[in-house]
Amino acid sequence: MDRVLKKRIAVLGSTGSIGQQTLEVARAFPDKLEVIALAAGSNSTLLDQQVQEFQPKLVSLGSQGPSLEEISTHPDIDLVVVATSGKAGLLPTLEAIRSKKIVALANKEVLVMAGEIVMAEARKYGMEIKPVDSEHSAIWQCLQGEESNEIAQILLTASGGAFRDRPYKELAHVTAEEALRHPTWNMGPKVTIDSANLMNKGMEVIEAHWLFGVQYDKIKVMIHHGSIIHSMVEFADGSIKAQLGVPDMRIPIQYALSHPERWDNSSMPKLDFDQIDSLKFAPVDFDRYPCLKLAFEAGAKGDTYPAVLSAADEIAIELFLDGKIGFLDIPKILEDALGRHTRIPNPSLDDILTADAWAREIAKGRYAA
Repeated sequence: MDRVLKKRIAVLGSTGSIGQQTLEVARAFPDKLEVIALAAGSNSTLLDQQVQEFQPKLVSLGSQGPSLEEISTHPDIDLVVVATSGKAGLLPTLEAIRSKKIVALANKEVLVMAGEIVMAEARKYGMEIKPVDSEHSAIWQCLQGEESNEIAQILLTASGGAFRDRPYKELAHVTAEEALRHPTWNMGPKVTIDSANLMNKGMEVIEAHWLFGVQYDKIKVMIHHGSIIHSMVEFADGSIKAQLGVPDMRIPIQYALSHPERWDNSSMPKLDFDQIDSLKFAPVDFDRYPCLKLAFEAGAKGDTYPAVLSAADEIAIELFLDGKIGFLDIPKILEDALGRHTRIPNPSLDDILTADAWAREIAKGRYAA
């Protein structure tokens, strides 16, 4: 294939779980994808290996090299994969949109913090954000060819995380090591911990609201063992579309990179229906998963509440991973920050960043001692 027909990509967060799997897809399609830029936070050893293999023009490690905003606006880049975690992905996403780059978004906090601003910029510049999360990719695929005003309900599936089968009373004493043992997905530490208490799913609810323009009362979360159905959409006539596949993040990553095409990847696992006895579902118990309830509430309140939720959660996960708090202290941190927050109506980007910084200090000040 002629070089000019390749998609020239930047991978922000290239040494993380999503970043590494993005590069696996790029490795499988050297005639379709060219890696122009790699950016990582601190894993210099792995980044060096990636640089040697892909020979990108731009490389960033921590504060060294071009900033993430510089990379996301570089003229030689067509598509930016935002695979960072936390608020680090927000400004690069906005700058990529304003530079009319395609954004493949894996960073949950971007839309949780500033969904209204990000989606308004996407509409202004005529850019579609391509979701990388398996759940949002599933919804995106189900909605193709459909009218948004015909959506009756979005059904977000959740595995239930590492502790879905553990008695709730035992969760006060679980360790970070236990929480990192996800039953079906291979993900980074923060998103894995968030999956164990369904905070991850709460963020996805807020993301779905912004990505697909669906109100919160039309978004339902269901526990689905096995992670075979990645999400579903129910339409006004009662019809339901579902997207199925093996739980492998390379599949939604590849679709975000290949869209509107679908590429044959021989290394990708295929779903074998002969091995599936049943598709099991269960309702969500909000008493068991208070983080999910808090996310629904923060999303419905809007303004700066979701930014506070996201920031407090980031600190709470750090504290839990460092052994400074217990697993059941995480929702307490979120509830405390949300309860003490004073809404900033119609927030600007500066307002959102201010609320984010405030929430981090509140969480650190009360629980980090």
